[in-house]
This record gives sequence, C-alpha cells and structure tokens, in this order.
Amino acid sequence: MSILNADLHCHSVVSDGTLTPEELAARAHANGVQLWALTDHDEIGGQERAASAAQALGMGYLSGTEISVSFAGRTVHIVGLGFDIHNTAMVQGLQSTRGGRHARAQDMAAGLAKVGIHGSFEGALQYAGNPDLISRTHFARFLVETGVCKDTHEVFRRFLTEGKPGFVSHRWASLGDAVRWIRQADGVAVIAHPARYDFTPTEEYALFTEFKGHGGQAVEVVTGSHSAAEAIEYADLARELDLAASRGSDFHSPTESHTDLGALPWLPGDLTPVWELLQHRIQ
Repeated sequence: MSILNADLHCHSVVSDGTLTPEELAARAHANGVQLWALTDHDEIGGQERAASAAQALGMGYLSGTEISVSFAGRTVHIVGLGFDIHNTAMVQGLQSTRGGRHARAQDMAAGLAKVGIHGSFEGALQYAGNPDLISRTHFARFLVETGVCKDTHEVFRRFLTEGKPGFVSHRWASLGDAVRWIRQADGVAVIAHPARYDFTPTEEYALFTEFKGHGGQAVEVVTGSHSAAEAIEYADLARELDLAASRGSDFHSPTESHTDLGALPWLPGDLTPVWELLQHRIQ
C-alpha cells in the first residue's frame, strides 16, 4: 500500500494556488496520481468540484483542507483528510479561522508601504481567487509581477517572514480545535511538512505529543519541502509515536512549486500509509 502514487496536499485558486480544481485534477491524473486530495487553506469551497473531476478521470479522491494553527508562537498547518465536508463543526470552524485575513492583509500592505512599496493590498487582491483567503502568497505574486523581486522565494525572504516589513502575525485556530473539527467530521488529522517550522527538538516533540493527545493520527513524511534526510527523520518519528504517514507535494503553481503533483519519492514500506485509515472515505 505504500507503493501508491498518492498526492494528498495541494492548493487551487480557491485559496492560494493558480489552477482550478479541475485543472489540478487533470494535472494529477496526467502525472500518474492514483489517489488525490485538494487541501486549500482553511477552505473547502472547491471540494465538490475536485471530487467530481477526480471521479470523471477514474482517480481516487479524499476530501481535504489545510488548517492554520497557532502553536508555540508560530503558525503550524494541520491537514484534514477524508472528512465529511458538510459537517457543521468543520464548516463553522473553518469559517472562524478565515476571519481576520482581510484586516491582516491591510496591515501587511501598510508595512510594505513604509518601505516604499505602495498599492500592494489592491495588487494582491488581483491574485486572490477568493478575497476571503488573501494571503502572503498573493502579495508575493504581486511583488514579482511588479519587478520588486525576481521570484516568490525572494519576496518571502526579504519582506514576508518574521521581522521583515510585510510580516503580520495572526492568531489562528488552536491545535486542539483543528484536530477536533477534523475528527468530529470523521476525518484524519495530519501534521503538514513538519521540517518547515524550525522548532527546537523540545518544541517539536511537544507539538507531536500534544497533537497525538488531541487525536491526531498522521504526519507528512514525504512532501515537496522535505529533503531525503528530513523524510527519514520524520519516518523515524512516525514509528516512534505510532503515527500513520502521508505523502503530498504541496503543489501551488506550475511556475512556483519545486515539486509537481505526483512527483514524490515513495513512502517507506514499513510505515502505515494514511490512506489505510481512510479506505471507507475514498470517493
């Protein structure tokens, strides 16, 4: 079961990707993906479209979202997979998490204006397919398009990370809230790309143990932002904590993403793939 081309983490225009759910489904299928999930940030508005497109192509589908969580002073992402998209707790929880993005974006624009970059809020909105989900990625695309930076990675490095002019922190959902919403909707909670958070070993272990204590069941071992060494590290942690393993590219755009849909190493064969926990939810 570990030798399955599953891609369970990507984003569409419904959040901060550049392709529609239908275009993502077609790209995943063309790349040999057998089981797919669309995981837009704090949003499930593209789920029915994604599921319908996947089914039309004969590709297995799991519902998905990526929930923003505040933990130890940082933003952590928890992916939910295989949940009921009509569950009231999930729908209302995601709606509450999306609140505040508009005000945060205006504060980001004000910070950028102080260093001579004007009109960034209006510019970022042009790239936001869903204005309720305006994010740093949309600002980054605007700054690349206007020639301020050569690519989105430079934008984040110079302007949009902590301590830089356009960075504004936001209080997201709690870890317990996010895991509870997913579990109440009959889904599985997954820690997304854990190597990206730059936690100390003590902080990271606290994240994992608290996550598991709330009912979290899996971790992304193989993902677009993990090196081979990091994949080995989190495979070991999955074994130690008896967590299932997930696999996802975190694909956003053909021109921005390092890893294409489906173009990932296999999961280590001795781990439990997260999709084994979700056989009853695959569409």
